Amino acid sequence: MKKSFEFNALLQTDFEQKTGQLFSLFAVLAILIASPGLFGLVTFTTEQRTKEIGIRKVLGASASQVAVLLSKNLLGLVVIAMTIAIPLTGIVMHQWLENFAYRIEMGWWMFLISGMTALIIAIGTIGFRAIKAALANPVDSLKRE
Repeated sequence: MKKSFEFNALLQTDFEQKTGQLFSLFAVLAILIASPGLFGLVTFTTEQRTKEIGIRKVLGASASQVAVLLSKNLLGLVVIAMTIAIPLTGIVMHQWLENFAYRIEMGWWMFLISGMTALIIAIGTIGFRAIKAALANPVDSLKRE
C-alpha cells in the first residue's frame, strides 16, 4: 500500500512539473505575441496623430511631453487589462491550490511583481516608438499632410 502511495505522489509531482513548464512556455509565447501587437498599435496611433504631434512640437512641446502623450492611452489599456486579470488570476490560483495537502498563501507581492513586469514590458514596447515619433522633425510631418 505504501509503495502505491509513493508512486502516485511521484506521478503527481511529475504532472505538476510538466504543467508548470507548459504554462511557462505559453506565458513566454503570449508575451512574444502581445509585444508586436502593442508595437503595431502604438505605430498606428502615431501615424494617425502625426499632424497633431507636429503642431504640438512647433508650439513648443518637448519630446518627453509628446512621448507621454502617446504612451498615456496605451498604458491605460494595460492597467485596465491588469485590473481585470489580477482578481481572476487570484480566484483561479486559490481554487487550484485547494487541491494540495500542503498549501501556500498567495501574497499580494506576487501580483505586484507580475503587474510591474507587465508594465515594464509595455513601457519598453511603447516607449521605443513613442520616443522615435517625438524626436522626428515636425516640419516633415506637417509637409506630408
